[in-house]
Amino acid sequence: MSGSAHSTPVSDARRLASSAPTVSSVSPAAGSTAGGASVTVLGTGFTGATAVRFGATLATSFAVLSDTRIGATSPPGTGTVQVTVTTPSGTSNEFVMFSYGLGPAPSLTSVTPNSGPATGGTTVVLTGAGLAAASAVRFGGVAAASFTVVSASRITAVAPPGTGTVQVTVTTAGGSSNGLAYTYSGAPALSGVSPDQGPTAGGNTVTLTGTGLTSATAVTFGSTPATSFTVVSPTTITAVVPPGAAGAVPVTVTTPGGTSALPSSYFYVNAPVLAALAPVSGPLSGGNTVTLTGTHLVEATAVRFANTAATSFTVVSDTRITAVAPAGPAGPVDVTVSTAGGTSNAVSYAYVPAPALTALSPGQGPASGGNSVTLTGTGLGPTTRVLFGTTPATFTVVSDTHVVAEAPPGAVGPVGVTVVTPGGTSAPAGYARVGPPAV
Repeated sequence: MSGSAHSTPVSDARRLASSAPTVSSVSPAAGSTAGGASVTVLGTGFTGATAVRFGATLATSFAVLSDTRIGATSPPGTGTVQVTVTTPSGTSNEFVMFSYGLGPAPSLTSVTPNSGPATGGTTVVLTGAGLAAASAVRFGGVAAASFTVVSASRITAVAPPGTGTVQVTVTTAGGSSNGLAYTYSGAPALSGVSPDQGPTAGGNTVTLTGTGLTSATAVTFGSTPATSFTVVSPTTITAVVPPGAAGAVPVTVTTPGGTSALPSSYFYVNAPVLAALAPVSGPLSGGNTVTLTGTHLVEATAVRFANTAATSFTVVSDTRITAVAPAGPAGPVDVTVSTAGGTSNAVSYAYVPAPALTALSPGQGPASGGNSVTLTGTGLGPTTRVLFGTTPATFTVVSDTHVVAEAPPGAVGPVGVTVVTPGGTSAPAGYARVGPPAV
């Protein structure tokens, strides 16, 4: 009985001793007298830890990361002190030391670039002071994938995977630096390009829509960078199209989060070219149908007579358009065709006033015809027909005011003589056919 009574306290003491925490190392093992160093404590039995001390002073804060790992912030202090961990099972007694007074904490002034993809992998340049002895670079609570100390004022680090905006810090024996923001960006996603076509010369502005466009660093059409671009919002970019060869190209947007491309989403279109039109003139009132021939006409969006749109037009093929001429003032005008590829060269079309007859000489002739009649009037230069009633006559245009016609045979009696030009048909002038004299 007495033996069993003595064995229990000894067993309990051994159990408590064996379950007390142990500290095997701290990193970094030194820091500024001002405190603030982020210290990783490694050991065993940390679950349920109630205190972490640097000498007799409690850590400013600590977090139990696992049974073998604690993250703690060093309090202010001086000299070399023991780091201990306390749990309900006891306090560690391993002599693992932390030294104060090894210089000021590092400081950061810039992080470039300050954003990158959620997958990590971006090489970031950190600038500041006191960086030479860096022992850690963290993006939030995650260690950089790797880092290289270039100088006391410069470190290059590879960002680990992450999300959102985190603080980048550098740790040295002097402590941890201030934090600078770094944003993990999602990959962009393009959904539309409008308008989706334009001239091979470029220069037109298009609107790109999608998501994740905020931090766009490049916009390309095919392999050519946009002449310029503006990020309007996370869903909209406006871009000035560069020159390109006729045909379809992909449009691509690049951000720190990645790249998004829409294949064959923009079409470079050749400018239209006009070769001819027929007829080359028409009445002031318009309404006549004109046939335009050329190349690259199939995408026509407008046909204009000077600055006036055609009353209507029909694209027959890539080389032919028929258009109804609008009304216009007397004289020549330029006719053009517009497409997404631009506006064509101009071909000339003339608005012609309707002809008018003022006199016929002689005003009569034999019913057998064959005599010459001089027609006097205005607008006779482009005469295409002379009619005695409905019968065509042979004629010669002498000037814009005179035409000489050979009267055709016809029934005895009066007949109206008219002149037809592209400008219209004149009012009839009277002519009398006379029979042979009675015998």
